[in-house]
Amino acid sequence: MIFTNKDFLPTTKEEMNAKGWSQCDIILVSGDAYIDSPFIGVAMVGRMLERKGYKVGMIGQPDINSDVDIKRLGEPRLYWGVSGGSVDSMVSNYTATKKFRNSDDYTPGGKNDKRPDRALSVYCNLIRRYYKSTAPIVLGGIEASLRRVTHYDYWSNKLKKPILFDSKADILIYGMGEIALEELTKALDDGKDYTDVRGLCYIAKEPKHEFIQLPSHQECLDEKEKYIDLFDDFYDNNDPVSANGLCQPVDSRFLIQNPPCHYLDEPEMDANSNLPFTRELHPYYAKMGKVKCLETIKFSIMTHHGCWGECNFCAIGVHQGRTIRTRSEGNILEEAKDFNKYKDYKGIISDVGGPTANMYGYECGKKLKKGTCDDIRCVDADRLCKVMHVDHSRNIDLLRKVREVDGVRKAFVASGVRYDLITADKKHGYSYLKEMVKHHISGQMKVAPEHTQQHVLELMGKPGKQTLIDFKKMYDKLNREEGKNQFLTYYLIAAHPGCEEKDMHELKRFTTDELKMNPEQAQVFTPTPGTYSAVMYYTEMDPKTRKKIFVEKDTKRKEKQKAIVVEKDSFSSGFAS
Repeated sequence: MIFTNKDFLPTTKEEMNAKGWSQCDIILVSGDAYIDSPFIGVAMVGRMLERKGYKVGMIGQPDINSDVDIKRLGEPRLYWGVSGGSVDSMVSNYTATKKFRNSDDYTPGGKNDKRPDRALSVYCNLIRRYYKSTAPIVLGGIEASLRRVTHYDYWSNKLKKPILFDSKADILIYGMGEIALEELTKALDDGKDYTDVRGLCYIAKEPKHEFIQLPSHQECLDEKEKYIDLFDDFYDNNDPVSANGLCQPVDSRFLIQNPPCHYLDEPEMDANSNLPFTRELHPYYAKMGKVKCLETIKFSIMTHHGCWGECNFCAIGVHQGRTIRTRSEGNILEEAKDFNKYKDYKGIISDVGGPTANMYGYECGKKLKKGTCDDIRCVDADRLCKVMHVDHSRNIDLLRKVREVDGVRKAFVASGVRYDLITADKKHGYSYLKEMVKHHISGQMKVAPEHTQQHVLELMGKPGKQTLIDFKKMYDKLNREEGKNQFLTYYLIAAHPGCEEKDMHELKRFTTDELKMNPEQAQVFTPTPGTYSAVMYYTEMDPKTRKKIFVEKDTKRKEKQKAIVVEKDSFSSGFAS
């Protein structure tokens, strides 16, 4: 399949002219190059708005030192939509030990020289520098979503104000925000008030008394427990069924967060997946080099949104939500079939999954009716909520049907898999893992125990080590039965709040004695906004008990924790990573 510039959203004036446009309705600005894929949030936003009849332009990675890029399409009629990109710009630019990353998978050529630190604020300032009185600026994407209230910023080591105040943008859409985006756009187009649209944040001169009143930014600065109070309310009010709005005083004004917008249903999920993505890098950027991320996302299939795993160091639950929204099997199979239209498709699907691949196809009935629970998690340490009936049967059926699609030679599941859910599913867990071992693993299966010490696991929100042992036995048994020699690769975290050097020595002992392997995938913990682990890192307290916990903050000692577990041992083993 050969695409021309006409198949993409315009990113130059010439492309606008070719479409007969004198002005864009909306211009989207992103920290990523323009990759037209359903896995890229800005591309999805652009295609959704295009479907509604709006003229959408795209500017990826604008030069921040001149007007060359930001003035390329002129001013939009309705608003600027600004995103830091697929990854928070600070996470994208720096390692956990604050070293600058030289590479960027979303930049042509791979060199990390196009994405500025704190991209949202930089892009907003860039727009206002060259357009003094312009259309409203609307923030979206993960960087905006996780920084929408007072938040701990690891890179400056301080609490920062809600991003609307620092960026001087007008509106923020949080979470996935698909419905919020469409309702906001219509309100602006009709010249109507948008301040009641669900899923929006904005700044007001007066408080909204009917909303939950959060501690002020100053109170959070003055007292760390106030920041925990704020985060508890922030975390507990993300579900569209049960959440209230939030109101936070910031200096003399107020951050207003409306209740979340409703989730897409299955037909709406399918409709978004049917949008006319080219799955390519726009030619304007392609001439600068390839983008590495396309190697994995081009022929991958997203089966669902959301994750209820609630790992404390992960922000997916806050951004995507803790309720699973699935696409239909038929829609997924059509996407797999459509890959045959591409000349470079070799019959290999890189991934069939989601934030957690084996959460596809089932949910808690109580949650769907009443929203997520504030006092109990779906899964926490060694406990799976009795109301959550794990069932891999629909997932098994889907994978079998994907394999039968004409042209499919291999369909991998590269997304994360919760091994505790496999062991918990007494009816179908074994069968699911058998399907994975036999058909959907590329030599190794990635699992993420993260640690093995119980007090650290509890602070992480991860299952205990016995669950890992049980899973490994099942995995090894299936490999022997299938005559395969496929390995397990374990993701591990060093220097998470609560973790000391002695805990890493115990982790090393466990991997050597119990797992018979040398860990290679260990990373130093990064406190990212929107997570309980970042709250622990900043406050040095357990948010549940408010008791003091150990937090390693010295960079060299963090690196030492990692070195302890990845140090090579000499031994022979059967199944190892």
